Amino acid sequence: MPSSSLADQVVWITGASSGIGEAAAAEYARYGARLVLSARRREELERVRAGLVNAEEHLVVPLDLADEAAMEPATEQVLNHFGRIDQVVHNGGISQRALARDTSLAVDRRMMEVNYFGTVALTKAVLPAFLRQGGGRFVVVTSLVGELPTPKRSAYSASKHALHGFFEALRAEEYENGVRVTMVLPGFIHTRLSYNALVGDGSAQGTLDDAQANGMDAAECGRRLVEAVQRGRDQVIIAGREGAGVYLKRWAPPLYRRVIRKIKVT
Repeated sequence: MPSSSLADQVVWITGASSGIGEAAAAEYARYGARLVLSARRREELERVRAGLVNAEEHLVVPLDLADEAAMEPATEQVLNHFGRIDQVVHNGGISQRALARDTSLAVDRRMMEVNYFGTVALTKAVLPAFLRQGGGRFVVVTSLVGELPTPKRSAYSASKHALHGFFEALRAEEYENGVRVTMVLPGFIHTRLSYNALVGDGSAQGTLDDAQANGMDAAECGRRLVEAVQRGRDQVIIAGREGAGVYLKRWAPPLYRRVIRKIKVT
């Protein structure tokens, strides 16, 4: 039976219109959380909300992570509606599929603007509410490439490394104030992330990588994410055998560097 530990908690999920975000929303709702669903496309958010347990209890707040000025008004809207925010699941973002030499600087900037600065802007908008109410949790969906940089993801990997740096520091700074952080590192998950990934000129790749097509089901990823939150985990790797790369890099870095040059990552 579902645990009551998340019942009535207010959980704000970005990137909630598909993939891991949609799956996490379904799992949180099953445990009785009240959700704020954010992404750019309202119609897709409404579709997700309609399929959730207790659909009428959840709030749709369209949000573009590249729009820094939207973060504080969106936070005010959520607080006016629910009165508090217990968790923010930072899941929104974009990926990349191009060699560094073929990637325009505009794409590098876009990757950082959405994946890093957008996430940080929302964090800084919500953090004062966490401090007033005595705590809260940031659940930060990064990627295995936040630990394991791979070819064709130089800017994407940089943005995920930046998130690890920011949130590990924030965890240390605000721990005594009740602020907690769970870093989530998915491997190959069966979503449309690679379909929408940017190539060198900034256009979408438009195809699904074999690795993602054969990856873990998004619903299983969502289940493991929520389980990690319930257990109060600081970090969780959600992956198949590709997750072993974290340990290979840690214990045998020269071997890891030889392997990563040749491994198929798409």
